[in-house]
Amino acid sequence: MTIFLKKWGSILKRGCRLVTAAFVIVVLSQQSASAAQKIEFWTMSLKPKFIPYFQDLVHRYEATHPGVVIEWVDFPWDILQLKLITAIAAGKPPALVNLSVPWAEEMSRDGLLEPVDRYLSVAGQAVPYTDAALADLRFNGKVYGFPHYSNVNIIAYNKQLLTAAAMTKAPDNMDQLLALAVQVAAKTGKPGYAPALGKIDGFMMQQGLDLIRDGKAVFNSPAHVALVKKLAATYKANGFLKEKLFAEDNFPAVIDAYLGGRLAVMVSAPTAIKRVQTDAPDIYAQTGIFAMPAGPTGINDGGWMFHFGIPKGVRQQDLSAIAEFARYLTGDENQLTFARTAGVMPTTKQALAQPYFRQLPANVGAAEIASAVAAKSMNSSRSLYVSGIDDYDELRRFLVKAVEAGVTGRADIQTALNEAVAIWNKKLAKVNKP
Repeated sequence: MTIFLKKWGSILKRGCRLVTAAFVIVVLSQQSASAAQKIEFWTMSLKPKFIPYFQDLVHRYEATHPGVVIEWVDFPWDILQLKLITAIAAGKPPALVNLSVPWAEEMSRDGLLEPVDRYLSVAGQAVPYTDAALADLRFNGKVYGFPHYSNVNIIAYNKQLLTAAAMTKAPDNMDQLLALAVQVAAKTGKPGYAPALGKIDGFMMQQGLDLIRDGKAVFNSPAHVALVKKLAATYKANGFLKEKLFAEDNFPAVIDAYLGGRLAVMVSAPTAIKRVQTDAPDIYAQTGIFAMPAGPTGINDGGWMFHFGIPKGVRQQDLSAIAEFARYLTGDENQLTFARTAGVMPTTKQALAQPYFRQLPANVGAAEIASAVAAKSMNSSRSLYVSGIDDYDELRRFLVKAVEAGVTGRADIQTALNEAVAIWNKKLAKVNKP
């Protein structure tokens, strides 16, 4: 009996040790699982095309950051804002969210984003992003996001048409571009240029003309009238492609005309040149590239930047880890890869300085030249928009209608602009009411 009890006691001790060991393993496993940090980032409308890109990006980061779990969520652009506001209100925001600049400006005003100035670079290192990209995201002296990608316009031109018009020099400003359009029309009978006058607000801002000053509309000033008169003179001389000239989006008409050899100059982002290469090889073979001239304030046309912001409600102790991933997500290597995949332009200085943009091989085509030309303009590419006004699109339509009436000769330019300014100021008086 004594031997049995000793044996049983020995078995119990071993069993207890095994149970204790198992318990320790379970506890450690649970602690390890709970210690894993989850970083969830949201993008808009990037699936399915960019699934391989983001899967590889996440895999590489997790491999070098044990204990960090990255979760990528993609929403259609038209529901992302609602999803984000709902998540913030519920106290469960993502760590990072993909936003346009106007959305970031609005959300920063409402106190829904974290300023990230101190997280933009590792201590002791220079901030990697372009000055223009940072300026886009600087509101009331603070930066509200990590720049990701943007674009800038270049000029694609039909060499045959410009040669026929004896116009072979790149325009240095808008006046010269309008003169080129008139000359092409006079010499070839074809329009030279197709500005996006349905977005005349951005056109005016790029030319250094404010729409609102001190809470009041000011686009009926002598300078604004002078600009619209130049547009009217070009229109009268048939320098513009008149099809969809005042449409909110005239690009389909513009590229169709360029592909058909019916337009001398196409102002667009570099991606459009790839379409010319695919759809009209004969036109592509005679396509040259100019830089789009900057406006009087030094701003280049065509910028519309996207970035990653940190929503309010993220735990303060997580900010450093989130920022580390954000810098990786928007770093030189990943930006360059994404830009090449998506046909957009990066927003870091080093990515823009890579041989892909700066060292072109001999006999390179117009598409590659367009990207190289665009890269040189990216430090002055800005997102131009009017902020802080509800139903702004309705106000813009009144401005577009006024400019259309003036350009086409249906109304006196000063009178048309005065009437639009009066409509704007009624709305602005309500917005600015204490």
